[in-house]
Amino acid sequence: MPMPLSEAFVVARVSSPIGAMLLVSDGDGALRALDWEDHAARMKALLRRQYGPGLALREGPAPAAARRALAAYFDGALTALDALPVATQGTPFQRQVWAALRRIAPGTTLSYGTLAARIGRPAAVRAVGAANGANPVCIVVPCHRVIGADAGLAGYGGGLARKRWLLAHEGALPGGERPQQAGRGNASMSSSLARMT
Repeated sequence: MPMPLSEAFVVARVSSPIGAMLLVSDGDGALRALDWEDHAARMKALLRRQYGPGLALREGPAPAAARRALAAYFDGALTALDALPVATQGTPFQRQVWAALRRIAPGTTLSYGTLAARIGRPAAVRAVGAANGANPVCIVVPCHRVIGADAGLAGYGGGLARKRWLLAHEGALPGGERPQQAGRGNASMSSSLARMT
């Protein structure tokens, strides 16, 4: 059931080594969404599913703590995102999965099956995969750390090149591999926001 909103969320453009990101926060500074600018439509769909069609977004600054933490993470301080407040409105099961994702340490990966077992639902592998795919707050809720049972990268809403880069950045790929930068987002903030509202 979507949550009724009394105020608009703020959306800000944040740069990263692997593309521009859109950060959505509320009046308390909690992250409501974080996604790649070239996936603005996906982020919009996830937000509307959680908050309903009346969701309003207005352009504004990202919370200073979020900007600092993201910059520190991309500079190599891999635990810098751990304390950022996140507020999501998924189902109880989705929120359980997303909370478990935040407990996966940088530099490590888990399979969907292991994640399902960790939340006490070992038979819910597909449901865990679906919840992982519905995560609205990438990187901070690190869905990129979940891989296939065969240790393959499996899917990632931001694209496999970014998932590979993030895992390499965190030291989770063998041999310290560091992939090339994925394409940087170059759409303007106003056009991304227009696509979202």
